[in-house]
Amino acid sequence: MSAGRGKRFFFIALCTLATLAFVGLGMWQVQRRAWKLELIAATAARVHAPPVALPPPSRWATVNAHDDAYRRLRVSGTFRHDREALVQALTERGAGYWVLTPLRTDTGTVLINRGFVPEERRAPQSRAAGQVGGRVTVTGLLRISEPGGALLRANQPAADRWYSRDVGAIARARRLGPVAPFFIDADATPNPGGWPVGGLTVIAFPNSHLVYALTWFALAALSAFGAWQLIAPKRAR
Repeated sequence: MSAGRGKRFFFIALCTLATLAFVGLGMWQVQRRAWKLELIAATAARVHAPPVALPPPSRWATVNAHDDAYRRLRVSGTFRHDREALVQALTERGAGYWVLTPLRTDTGTVLINRGFVPEERRAPQSRAAGQVGGRVTVTGLLRISEPGGALLRANQPAADRWYSRDVGAIARARRLGPVAPFFIDADATPNPGGWPVGGLTVIAFPNSHLVYALTWFALAALSAFGAWQLIAPKRAR
């Protein structure tokens, strides 16, 4: 076999392998798209469904993002305002904090993200009307804990600096004892005095899988065309 023919066979094999790889990646993106559409539909159904009761402690360990995230819940209990935690937030209202407050219920304690406050409302005294006492009822969306912190910013429990809603770490720092391993984003029901502002949950699932799939299939077609171009001259002879 001449050196030229050997080189041609090498590039034909390379183009063929690339074609198969790109087709595989395209099919994977098609599958991912189907999964994402199913997730979007399931989440929309949960968000707009009637609220249900807080899962009992016996089921807390089985709560997961796939089956339970964004499920509407309604829960009653008493806020422990002295144990609230402020988590840095960037919202449509600007920069500020999420106010996470433990709610003691008849079956256990759950953290409630009561909503957003700006820097000037960070101190509880600046929003005293919203620090409601007595038994309250909260309706909101179940959210999965966000352990560790935000991108490039780790939570600092010792310094009381929170960049993500890490339920376990907040519970330990506030000495809450056993708590639900998830939190609830309160809905837009106004709080007395107007603060915190709830109902700011952003539900967004980027779905560019079709674009990715078409890109991979286009690359597969180009690779196949390259292989054909290398094979065609040989056939012509």
